[in-house]
Amino acid sequence: MSSTFADRWLGRVRLSAWVTLTAPLLAILFAGVITSIVLAITGNPVFDTLVTMVDYGSQPRSLALVVNNATTYYLSAIAVAIGFRMNLFNIGVDGQYRLAGLVAAAVGGAVTLPAPLMPIVIILVAMIVGAAWAGIAGVLKATRGVSEVISTIMLNTIATGIGAYLLLEVWGERQGNDIATKELPEAARIAGIGLIPGTPQMVYGLFFLAIAVGIAFHVLLNKMRFGFDLRATGQSESAAVASGVDVKHMIVYAMLISGATAGLIGMPQLLGESFTYNLNFQAGLGFTGIAIALLGRNNPIGIAFAALLWGFLDVSSTVLDLHKIAPEIVVIMQGLTVLSVVVTYELAHRYRVNAEQRRVSRELAGGASATPQKEGASA
Repeated sequence: MSSTFADRWLGRVRLSAWVTLTAPLLAILFAGVITSIVLAITGNPVFDTLVTMVDYGSQPRSLALVVNNATTYYLSAIAVAIGFRMNLFNIGVDGQYRLAGLVAAAVGGAVTLPAPLMPIVIILVAMIVGAAWAGIAGVLKATRGVSEVISTIMLNTIATGIGAYLLLEVWGERQGNDIATKELPEAARIAGIGLIPGTPQMVYGLFFLAIAVGIAFHVLLNKMRFGFDLRATGQSESAAVASGVDVKHMIVYAMLISGATAGLIGMPQLLGESFTYNLNFQAGLGFTGIAIALLGRNNPIGIAFAALLWGFLDVSSTVLDLHKIAPEIVVIMQGLTVLSVVVTYELAHRYRVNAEQRRVSRELAGGASATPQKEGASA
């Protein structure tokens, strides 16, 4: 009996692993085929273009830039994935991290603390601001039933307006043609690390913070009661309520954690490169995080690979202009990859369900045929 159960369990694990590994590979392959067709239609050499991108993207300096881009992308995707695991669509990550970065930069330029404490204070301020801004949407949904999609989109617009006012009228200082907050002192800066040999290009020192966030995400969601309650609420609110979970509290907690993680997105750039918040501070990372979270299936390891792939495509696209190839081809490739992953995983999910149904049908049919045999033997 135990052997039969073990065989069934191993069969399910093998099927799930096969589908999980095959689906993203097929999606990326499909996206590559469609992109090749687009390149051919536009009169660009398919093979030469791909070779050029791979060659440029695999150079030491490019690899360091890929890791830097992937660091911020990863933090953004984790912030989104926290909400996704509870069926909450935190579309407001973009506004949360930009407002958090602005306030954190202003605080960092205004206070004076020793080196070990300064970056910690700035990071904590960013997390608090991000959590508070996302918490507004959580409270609205928990108390008034307002869709978090609508509220976070509106909060993005409000955050943009508030941020522009604070930067232009309160904390900003004119620096040539730019307006920026006061530059962070040396005590607040986190030095880069020479992670990639063969290039002076440094990798963000907060690269290891992204790794820690990924580990914390895995532990919180898969090893703790809170994570179980969060996932259970996302799968079935009625079942969660029946088991004693306070759904309204879980909504607020999930949005607070998602917002706090979103507050970290701008920290690698702020503390490791720009040392100030200005008009050129990178925007749009929240929406990129949505795509990467979907590509990585809300799994911290899957998201890491997706963030590296996205960073590689972004960095390698910069060489296309030199070869008179529109860099927008990379945007097409990224969009096709996400679309392909969504479609492929839906097909894989249906295949898994059908395979499970066929397995159950075979077992039921086998049990039904075994019963008459036993009765005949006893007679």
